[in-house]
Amino acid sequence: MDVQLLAPVLCPGVVGIETELLQDKGTNMRMKATLRDRQGKPMLKVEELPTNLHHQVDNSPSPFSMYSILTSVCALSTLLPLAIAQTSGTFNTLTFNVAGLPALINGNDVPGDKGTNTARIGQLFSKYDISVINVQEDFNYHATLYANDDHAYRTATSGGVPFGSGLNTLSNYPFTGLQRVKWNTCSTFDSADCLTPKGFTFMRVKLAEGAVVDMYNLHADAGTTAADNKARAANLRQVSDYIKTNSAGNAVVVFGDSNSRYTRTDDIPDVFNTENGMTDVWLQLVRNGVAPAKGADALLCSNPSTTNTCETVDKTWYRGSAALTLGANKFDYAGHMFLQENGDLLSDHNGVLVDFSWSLIDRVAVSDVFGGEEGTWYNDLSTVASLAGPKVSSVTLRGSERVDAVSVTLASGQILSHGGTGGTANTLTLATGETLTSVQLCQGQKNGKTRIFYAQFTTSAGKAVSTGIKTSDCVMRSAGTGRSIVGFLGRSGDEVDQLGFIYSKA
Repeated sequence: MDVQLLAPVLCPGVVGIETELLQDKGTNMRMKATLRDRQGKPMLKVEELPTNLHHQVDNSPSPFSMYSILTSVCALSTLLPLAIAQTSGTFNTLTFNVAGLPALINGNDVPGDKGTNTARIGQLFSKYDISVINVQEDFNYHATLYANDDHAYRTATSGGVPFGSGLNTLSNYPFTGLQRVKWNTCSTFDSADCLTPKGFTFMRVKLAEGAVVDMYNLHADAGTTAADNKARAANLRQVSDYIKTNSAGNAVVVFGDSNSRYTRTDDIPDVFNTENGMTDVWLQLVRNGVAPAKGADALLCSNPSTTNTCETVDKTWYRGSAALTLGANKFDYAGHMFLQENGDLLSDHNGVLVDFSWSLIDRVAVSDVFGGEEGTWYNDLSTVASLAGPKVSSVTLRGSERVDAVSVTLASGQILSHGGTGGTANTLTLATGETLTSVQLCQGQKNGKTRIFYAQFTTSAGKAVSTGIKTSDCVMRSAGTGRSIVGFLGRSGDEVDQLGFIYSKA
């Protein structure tokens, strides 16, 4: 019996189980079992669980015995307090231009050896244990930076000058879906921005179960000529447009080197507010929401800055979602935190440090997604959240060898559908009071890409509808007590590449 496949079925929330069978006298055996959650963390450890196993000819436990043991262990797991599921928390972010261009190209007016300075920056990153750090100009000293840092999750370098963007992220939280996007427009008139493939990065950071934030790093065009100003505005609009498509319905934090100022007439740092519903943390916490007047004198900062009232080009914007409240609690220029041992500068930029708090919203929730990173992002969260008590009247799955499309029709008449038109449609109509409660998903490889190969939806009445072919890589998703599945999020094209679920209170 494959206990790894059986564990998620018998134990909701469990994706792995480790067992060790120990022979006692006679036919008695003892079993040690560890149940692990979706992050690989132990949920429950049972030491020396006594068993009376029925043996097969090869002296291994019979399938019936293993089923009985797993049932017992999973029953114990239900005694875990519900509070184990985190519903709120805090994290902080830092954006810091680490001045990693080769010294022959740009000394950045920073004294000392760049390799030594970069090592010091990495050591301070570890010392301060900042949750998520976005760095810019991380070019030719990248290996030194990482050798001195101990964050668990880090992006791989895209290369030194002139091959890489200099953008990297160091995180205490796992992330998925990393994308590196080059600017469509750049200028060489002032700061030679076209000599490297500058641009922005995107990633989806998981703070906890159901708490996911899309995080962006950017390094916009520098300089103040007309060509630079035009390119820089185009850069920020490019990120804004990307957010509209790829972060629809999600909480978002953008933090990086915008090379923009509110006081410059042609700069548009407010685009994330007007187009994406985001808040500039500096404006919110330092200036009471009031931006400096365009055309006014620049509010220049010293380095390290002794005040937060000045303006730098390094900025942080954020928004929450219908499932996640996100708030900024503290803003600081962090130049004083990043100095050489003799007090000299490590970078020509003040870092920007922001403290955030988050909490899940009780009315709606989202599951982890499952599958690959191909296709286009979709998210029904905003639609579902706008309805009072959304209910599903039917669910339709299209597929054959894989899952081509998923669809639900809501009692309000809206149809939420994602995927292509291939395969055969199977529809399950729900009775009055019946809800969608759980889904089994399996993924596999098609032409080297991960896609959803199988889906089975089960209702509160025990009815089910399925499509596709099962693989050995499967998960269970459950809405939980008092909730039901009412929508989807994930990625799709001609088929369903990635699938997650939106839960609503019954």
